[in-house]
Amino acid sequence: MSPSRIVEFESFPAEHVLDRNLSIYLPPGYDESDQRYPVIYAQDGQNLFEPGYSYGGEAWEVDAAMDRLIATGAIEPAIVVGIWNSPQRRQDYAPQAIVDNLPAEERALVFETPDATALADGYTDFLIRELKPYIDQTYRTRPDATSTSLMGSSMGGLISLYTLGRHADDFGQVAALSTHWPIRVSGTLVGDEAARWQDMLIPYWRTFIQQAPFDPSRHRIWMDHGSINLDALYAPYQEAIDPVMQAHGFVENEQFVSRVYPGADHNEAAWQARIDEVLIFLLGEEG
Repeated sequence: MSPSRIVEFESFPAEHVLDRNLSIYLPPGYDESDQRYPVIYAQDGQNLFEPGYSYGGEAWEVDAAMDRLIATGAIEPAIVVGIWNSPQRRQDYAPQAIVDNLPAEERALVFETPDATALADGYTDFLIRELKPYIDQTYRTRPDATSTSLMGSSMGGLISLYTLGRHADDFGQVAALSTHWPIRVSGTLVGDEAARWQDMLIPYWRTFIQQAPFDPSRHRIWMDHGSINLDALYAPYQEAIDPVMQAHGFVENEQFVSRVYPGADHNEAAWQARIDEVLIFLLGEEG
């Protein structure tokens, strides 16, 4: 059996967003089989496979995890499309339906400039209208929604959830690690300011989740967070969201996971440490 391999695509041309690189994991045996595979579309693709490209010099090592879990039968073989972020990452990933409803002063705080605007609707359109058709035409995929997942961490987790909310008929699973509910990246989210921002944003998030066409009969959703540094902000948000997911009919630890990792930080090393659990949820029979 041929080993897994990663295909690098430089500057994938896009109409809805800036061009960006792709890193595409093809599973062991892909080259000599005629099998069709499920696909995971993963945000911040430069952080997934190669430490030399990743933020902070450490990768999630998704390729190693995929190889290991496929070999043991814990998951079925799958293609992973790593979508690199662009210089407009914050604008691409900030959920537009939330940000556009914020007062102008708070919108400026999201991007740390008064001139930037949310571009997430264009990014989700890029995923579904440009990238997914290319992947389905170029590789042996199973293009149905049940076989198509989204994955990301931090704001990459937000845009993954947001994409499911906008294109619920096209995706079956989402994994949002260290879901960055506050949206803002600034280090000023401490003390009273963190509490003010939390009180303002949680109602927006509850409304978004309530109105999203999430359906436990066809969707499975993973959310998690650690407990230190940036991840220490997330517990109140997640505690507000969990009941809304349950009101949709999601049963926790079946179609829906809300997990806390005590002592886990907000970085690639932390996400690497739990990637096996996430991949089993997305691709394994246990999931």
